Amino acid sequence: MPRASQKSAVVRKPDVRTSSQQAENLRRWRRDRASEIAQDYVEAIADLSASLGEARVTDLARRLGVTHVTVNRTLSRLFQAGYVNTRPYRAIFLTESGRKLADESKKRHQTVVAFLHSLGIPERIAELDAEGIEHHVSPETLAAFERKLGK
Repeated sequence: MPRASQKSAVVRKPDVRTSSQQAENLRRWRRDRASEIAQDYVEAIADLSASLGEARVTDLARRLGVTHVTVNRTLSRLFQAGYVNTRPYRAIFLTESGRKLADESKKRHQTVVAFLHSLGIPERIAELDAEGIEHHVSPETLAAFERKLGK
């Protein structure tokens, strides 16, 4: 039997999002995810081109851990976005905007890795963590990382 001086627990209903709020949140998540994929692809294409002289579908599939079908579908979207030029059975080339995005992505990645490493995070873990952080870090936070690193 509860004592009279104890207050009864208040049960709150969880906040319920409207359909339009949920739809907007999911649209933003898909847009952000597409941007993240584009950044990973152009960075991988730039790296392959620098190390092998060219980037091919099979090389991208191996590097990104996906199938060649996934690479072809993504390359189609990157072509439509103006980041790559492709022709069947040929190498993949970055456009000027693709090179710019690759350079920005690589710089962000290097800054995040260097910052994490400066905190004492081992190199392998810093590399793994940077893969997620680099796509979601705000320009303000990235600038703070660079200030701390003395860049």
